[in-house]
Amino acid sequence: MRMIGAGEIVGALPFAALVDHLAVALLQPAAAPLRLGVSRGTGRELLVMPAMSDRYAGVKVLTVTANNGSNGLPVIGGLFIFIDARTGETLAIMDAEELTARRTAAVSALAARALAKPDARRLLLLGTGHLAPYLAEAHATVRPVDTIEVWGRSPDNAARTASEVARRLPEAKVTIANDLAAAARCADIISAATRSTEPLIRGEWVAPGTHVDLVGGYRPDMREIDDEGVRQSAIYVDTIDGALAEAGDLRTPLDNGVIGPDAIRGDIRVLATHPLSLPDGTRTLFKSVGTALADLAAAELVWEKLGDG
Repeated sequence: MRMIGAGEIVGALPFAALVDHLAVALLQPAAAPLRLGVSRGTGRELLVMPAMSDRYAGVKVLTVTANNGSNGLPVIGGLFIFIDARTGETLAIMDAEELTARRTAAVSALAARALAKPDARRLLLLGTGHLAPYLAEAHATVRPVDTIEVWGRSPDNAARTASEVARRLPEAKVTIANDLAAAARCADIISAATRSTEPLIRGEWVAPGTHVDLVGGYRPDMREIDDEGVRQSAIYVDTIDGALAEAGDLRTPLDNGVIGPDAIRGDIRVLATHPLSLPDGTRTLFKSVGTALADLAAAELVWEKLGDG
């Protein structure tokens, strides 16, 4: 059994290769139930996410400790157990924090490759957590992003995140967004990775042709965009079952009759396989809550590159 750390995962999962791999791997037969979540106290959660394909299986055990950010500790931690499904042998234990960040950003990039304008250059990042720089790097892999604005409630955190984004994308112009409405109106892609329970993005700010990527909310009480932003968009999700069960950004508008179930046009498999023909000026929205199928696909690519080492 191999122990595969964060540094090895970075080397094994460059975004261009990971996005292409996900586009193929997510179409293969596999099964994954909805995640199991256990909570003991505000901001402390234990998440368990299993998945199985014909060849491999995996279980991700993830902790989310919201208060760790103020203590200089990782908010997300855990491990991914990678298994040979044919023999039941545990092949590897992988760092789940790095695996999760890279697969999450790559899934968003795969969606943006289908939904964002081909000439999308201006990216707005909402949120200053661990995931934000990964999202910037992944989106810049699939679109010619050269201008990035970072918005966060804390100026210090926004500055730190902008610095990390600039380090990863040295050719891009990276600035801090002080006026969220103005930044949103100018963006080609808006990518949000926050834990907000109140909408941050207003539909009136989203210009025609803009792609909105919602990553942060993974519970029914979380919202990153308002009802109008949902109503006016062509909506796609990572998984239908997961979105309907866990995505507050969609569940609340559905429950209130703002949209109907047919407003969700498809999942990530549709985006991976079907060339889309959307009218010019269509506002698009991709909502992900995270799926163990993507974890397993990313772990498979890690194993292909490192397993015999």
